[in-house]
Amino acid sequence: MEGNKKQIRLARRPVGTPTMEDFAFTEAPIGTPGEGEVLIRNVYISVDPYLRGRMEDVKSYIPPFQLNDVIVSGVIGQVVASKSAQFAKGDIVIGSLGWETYSLAHEKMIRKLDPDLAPVTANLGIIGMTGLTAYFGLIDIGKPKSGETVVVSGAAGAVGSAVGQIAKIKGARAVGIAGSEKKCRYLTEALGFDAAINYKTENVGKALKEACPDGVDVYFDNVGGEISDAVFPLLNNFARIPVCGAISAYNKTEPDVGPRVQSYLIKTSSLMQGFTVGHYSSRFKEAGAQLAAWLNEGKLKYEETITEGFDSIIDAFLDLFKGKNIGKQLVKISEFK
Repeated sequence: MEGNKKQIRLARRPVGTPTMEDFAFTEAPIGTPGEGEVLIRNVYISVDPYLRGRMEDVKSYIPPFQLNDVIVSGVIGQVVASKSAQFAKGDIVIGSLGWETYSLAHEKMIRKLDPDLAPVTANLGIIGMTGLTAYFGLIDIGKPKSGETVVVSGAAGAVGSAVGQIAKIKGARAVGIAGSEKKCRYLTEALGFDAAINYKTENVGKALKEACPDGVDVYFDNVGGEISDAVFPLLNNFARIPVCGAISAYNKTEPDVGPRVQSYLIKTSSLMQGFTVGHYSSRFKEAGAQLAAWLNEGKLKYEETITEGFDSIIDAFLDLFKGKNIGKQLVKISEFK
């Protein structure tokens, strides 16, 4: 295909909170697909907190981005040209693709979506990676039982909002911690959380004691830092702590230091386990089917914050660290045709 596509590349490794200067807006030829490849016009791009870690040149569960390479994340797009027997022009597909207006992808890198089964954007959120993360972290590690209390930090985000709802499906009490009154009302009024705490205006430790009179059986940790420090004293015996994220520390330039957790774990015989959703890839089909069933039964709800325009991708990414989004943060850069 003739013409150029827009791209966003990693220009330098961020120090602290990323800035616009850490990224480069470039152009490159759109290109044409080779054998077994398709050309995709990208429509929705997912921006996620974990991408911040990939911008560091450190060993982790996923390789770091290389300098001057195009940033990659979850993308939904539409096939505009195909040399693959598996995909035809017009197909809507999802894959781990670049922050660019068009992508060339091998057929093995993508899968086709059926827009009649669920809204396509749900595949980047509630029935996609964020929903799967909530499902496996809570079900496999948290193991909530009916009548137990589940506390979720970052509760109004894409993962946290799903965790609380799944906890309710399992018969547990759900207590969310979020960063605004609007988010707290969303948790209790729209999603059915039993209580919500605004960490920006309330004393989290005191509010947790009131919201969790029987202690905490499961703490789904998305943020780390002082919020998690306030949860640990309330752990019940044999509590479970799935550690999904630590967004409070992602942009720190010095090591994160706080109260030590070991004594709480010993006194209560609690389990604290970090995880990444990729370790459960062999079970994605099973979990995705369950999430889709709950969604279609009305047991799961979700919210999306959709920013418009390719040039807004960096702003949307940086807004994650300011807590501006409710639910899944996406950027819409074109239209389906």
